[in-house]
Amino acid sequence: MRAIQIVEPRKIAMLDNAPTPEPADGEILVRCSYVAICGSNISQYIGKGFWGNGDFPNPVGWSGHENIGTIVESRCDGWEEGELVLALPEGPYGFAEYIVSRPPAIARLPRDAPDPGALIIAQPLATVLRALTRIDGVKGQTCVVVGQGPMGLIFTHILRLMGASTVIATDLLDWRLEWSKRYGADHIIDASKKDVVKVVNELTNGKMVDFAVEAVGEVDTLKTAAYLPGHGGRLLVFGVPHYELQEFPWYHVFRQEIQINTSVGPECSKFFQTAVDMVLDNRASALTEIVRPRMPWDKAPEAFEMYAECAKDSLKLTLEV
Repeated sequence: MRAIQIVEPRKIAMLDNAPTPEPADGEILVRCSYVAICGSNISQYIGKGFWGNGDFPNPVGWSGHENIGTIVESRCDGWEEGELVLALPEGPYGFAEYIVSRPPAIARLPRDAPDPGALIIAQPLATVLRALTRIDGVKGQTCVVVGQGPMGLIFTHILRLMGASTVIATDLLDWRLEWSKRYGADHIIDASKKDVVKVVNELTNGKMVDFAVEAVGEVDTLKTAAYLPGHGGRLLVFGVPHYELQEFPWYHVFRQEIQINTSVGPECSKFFQTAVDMVLDNRASALTEIVRPRMPWDKAPEAFEMYAECAKDSLKLTLEV
């Protein structure tokens, strides 16, 4: 089967003869039609931060995890060959033509969907839905989302759907902030030009925000996010931290009694079907616009480099297998 392997930082091998996985009892084999690149793949790709001392070459297919395809073999009751599914691969080894998956990390997609590739946004949406179940609601509250890549944009949109009274979006890239406006941001802050903490202080008349989301994982963005909640406010650390140990303003967080929560892991798969249903109806259908650009499989080296360089309008960049 065809597969991608990161053999060294910023170098990808396009394999044509990788072994096809075999499903075990309780698993399905999926022939993939689409696989998307996630921001979490980029540190791995460039060998940055936590991944700087990683072993190269990486395992074949690792660590793709956003896949849509058709079941070609099922050893799992209730799942039939020919069904179109969103699936989280075991491993995860999702940068491949074939993957194995098991419930609950599978969601059914309509076979007559006019644009099946667009539904891949349901996978990252599921991670956001799972994260937001770990906090109290935000109805009537002031929120800020640090980072407006695909994940940050999803948070911006969902916080608006949840009834936040004000949503502030911040990023270093002006073109991403333009997308923030599409998804309901009341205020945007260009962090390359302005002091985010100072601007949030001005926008809130010194109260700061009730709830902050950090959706990047960089040292500087985590530090900035820690200063944005007011006394007793909440901070959700969602961006994958780039280092095992990194500087963080703990004394400020301690004195302000800021509540910190985190969310990561395959538990999001329990929200797959809900996310798919939201994308298929008016609640989150607008998020399908994020699935861009779409590139053929053989352009994967170019696609990874575009994502790493934050090329304009490279959001949920998706490969067509």
